Amino acid sequence: MVRPQDDQSQPDSAKGVTRDLASRIASAKRERDIEANRASANGSPEMTGMGRGVRIGTEFIAAILVGAVIGYLIDLGLGTRPWGMLIMFLVGFAAGILNVTRVVTQMNRAAPPPPGSDLGPDVDEEDDR
Repeated sequence: MVRPQDDQSQPDSAKGVTRDLASRIASAKRERDIEANRASANGSPEMTGMGRGVRIGTEFIAAILVGAVIGYLIDLGLGTRPWGMLIMFLVGFAAGILNVTRVVTQMNRAAPPPPGSDLGPDVDEEDDR
């Protein structure tokens, strides 16, 4: 632990500067803590944009890889060299697209639209046509 220096050896002007510096440091720390609390309060409890992108990409690539591996294993077992892998690769691709649409729909339901966004015509506007 750091020991405080003796104030006895410092002149009065240095004591005042030290106290002023200490109060400015404490004030800056308080402001930083307030900003950190405000940023965490404003932050979404859900994922960030980067987290969403990584999740969507992972869902898509994992489905394709699983399909390709299953196709490769089918080719090894049945001796149908490229066809099992090609067909299962395409099935994995389709499954990846379904996974991505499912995840995006789930994320859209969890996050409310930003204020002032255009959500399309209201029911009243459609009746006026």
